[in-house]
Amino acid sequence: MTDFPERAKRVGVLANEHADAGDKNGRLADAVVEALHREQLYGMWVPRVLGGAELTPVESLQVIENVAYGDPSTGWVLMAAALAIGTGAAYLGDSAVKELFGSDRFPVIAGQGTRPGNAVPVDGGFRLSGSWSFASGIKHGTHIHTLGIIEGTGEPRIFVLPVGHAKLIDNWDVMGLRGTGSIDYTIDSAFVPEAYTHFAVTEAPQRGGRLYTIGIAGFATICHSGWACGIGRRMLDESAAYVRNRGGRAGTQATSETFLEDYARAEGIYRAARALVYETWNEVQRAMESGEKLSVRQHTMIRLGMTHVTWAAHQVATFAYAAAGTTGLRAGTLQRLFRDMHAGTQHMIVSPPVFRAIGCELAGLAADKHWRFVELV
Repeated sequence: MTDFPERAKRVGVLANEHADAGDKNGRLADAVVEALHREQLYGMWVPRVLGGAELTPVESLQVIENVAYGDPSTGWVLMAAALAIGTGAAYLGDSAVKELFGSDRFPVIAGQGTRPGNAVPVDGGFRLSGSWSFASGIKHGTHIHTLGIIEGTGEPRIFVLPVGHAKLIDNWDVMGLRGTGSIDYTIDSAFVPEAYTHFAVTEAPQRGGRLYTIGIAGFATICHSGWACGIGRRMLDESAAYVRNRGGRAGTQATSETFLEDYARAEGIYRAARALVYETWNEVQRAMESGEKLSVRQHTMIRLGMTHVTWAAHQVATFAYAAAGTTGLRAGTLQRLFRDMHAGTQHMIVSPPVFRAIGCELAGLAADKHWRFVELV
């Protein structure tokens, strides 16, 4: 399984070739989607017992980073789908898993796991209704992963059902990450069998190893951390390439002492933030492998690494865009990456309330509290 980061590099190269088309068309190119299947990246978090890779956290970071380096939209679709596919494989009931994962090709499960719908208990399952947004990759999906609250109990559950049971609303008219096709969808009283649901914040897998004890929130932190590492590195490399290509003439950035100082600072900001991510996940991975239960502080640190590297990458993007002058303003790779980075910072998982909760725990002001997704409770 150690070749998965190399597979991700191959997909990243292909995704880069199709990135402008994805940005224009509001969806990934068919060749890119097929490559994600062919290289088995969609199954990166499917348990080995079901034929998946069950990658370690550190390998997973490398995979997402390498794909996002090639094209942030492709990296975003991969991370969202891999999370839903892998957690579905680990947490859903046996009959659901037998149907979904019984063929040679894994399902592509996409959807939204925050704003909930309403689930009415009925014989054998639930009737699910609601309206959801930001279904990254659903245009390539076979199934939907979506959050609902059970009427009468208030329990949050994840529901998995065929895409055909939803009405897709093609409204992804946005500034960045346009290739993700993260459109809205509605569901009107669709029946979902019990086996196709699981407790939203479960950390008790029905199959697979210790990896799945991090829960959906843990996978989400890997996703956003790896994505930011990838786009941050790409922005720095594009900035350096831009200056080299224009070097040798008086008055260019290559001869600007201010640019050189700012580039060095941006490189340091990025590398330090990325190092925090990998240092933290290496520690967490060792703890998981030894059978330890993760501490509240360890959960805090993986969230700190994620938020910090995202905003560090944002600083890098702002520098690279400004340094490129009017070239960054015009259509092209730098402009697209700049837009994608700003779209990535709008996700609630790296929002100011998350930073505040992290600070609360780090300052020792959260005694007897624990993490539930992005909140201390």
